[in-house]
Amino acid sequence: MSQNPFEALGGGGFDMNALLQQAQQMQEQLQSAQERLTETVVDGTVAGGAVTVKVNGVGELVGVEIRAGGFDGSDPDDLSDLGDMIIAAYRDAKAQADALAGEALGPLAGGAEGLPGMPGQLGF
Repeated sequence: MSQNPFEALGGGGFDMNALLQQAQQMQEQLQSAQERLTETVVDGTVAGGAVTVKVNGVGELVGVEIRAGGFDGSDPDDLSDLGDMIIAAYRDAKAQADALAGEALGPLAGGAEGLPGMPGQLGF
């Protein structure tokens, strides 16, 4: 019987250091991609630009713009509509951010679907 249990898998032994280095490189690439996503901003708009919401690539809300003259704030229905439009604009921007995250992290995430902290369809 052989002393090395990995010889049965193809001989030559098993290089744990190479595996750890590869894992470290993947972790660095993933962290770099996440940093780029944090710096990327996408817009979601509704009602012909009456409301624009800015979201970064990891889905964090970073800005809301309301076009002047669209809402005076004195009518409760206007305010309710404004809230609905902000939500709709956020959903639009978030969908774009999720798509960006999927493109940026897809090759790096591999089998990481559903893990916390993974943007887009990978967990956010």
